[in-house]
Amino acid sequence: MIDKFVHSVAAALDGVPDGATILLPGFGDVGMPTALLEGLIAQGAKDLVLVCNSGGRDGSAVARLLTLGRVRKLICSFVRPASDAGRLLLAGKLEVEVVPQGTLAERIRAAGAGIPAFYTPTAADTVLAEGREVREIGGRRCLLEYPLPGDVALIDAWQADRWGNLTFRETQRNFNPIMAMAAGLTVAQTRHSVPLGAIPPEHVMTAGIFVNRVVHIPG
Repeated sequence: MIDKFVHSVAAALDGVPDGATILLPGFGDVGMPTALLEGLIAQGAKDLVLVCNSGGRDGSAVARLLTLGRVRKLICSFVRPASDAGRLLLAGKLEVEVVPQGTLAERIRAAGAGIPAFYTPTAADTVLAEGREVREIGGRRCLLEYPLPGDVALIDAWQADRWGNLTFRETQRNFNPIMAMAAGLTVAQTRHSVPLGAIPPEHVMTAGIFVNRVVHIPG
């Protein structure tokens, strides 16, 4: 019998290694798997590469992971200078790669879809294109971008069944579905645990084939 539910956050994060690339969804706290991120802080993995939308607000779990010195590199769409992430960057204690938000999402989606590379006009005429391949396509300068896979994706779902089929609610459908497809190990926290068959097939937003572990975090 397939049952991907585990009984604790610690069990869900078992084996996450030092040096892993972690895909972390969410816009601010919305769609953020906070319980899993807190568990990662407790678990102790270090020298991480963190892929997320931003450097997080001060005091958030993302910011705490950064200020603890556990993240070697942050790949995100923006960092505010007046933030923990910004201060670490300016102090030379954190490597940051800035990727436009749409490009960030498409690089992650490409990793899950098996797309080896793609061109986009976004950032083709900016400092982000320096030293990189630019080609004119349809009269527009386009920048070559590569997929962005993760070793681990930490996912925030609205409901899940024991096969790992997931649904998302409202803004949870930002980076969560594409990150679930783009990692070698996908761990989901879910607000609701439902019986197998309770999610209509047309409502499954991430199929269980992409999910390795699920932990129920009510609330």
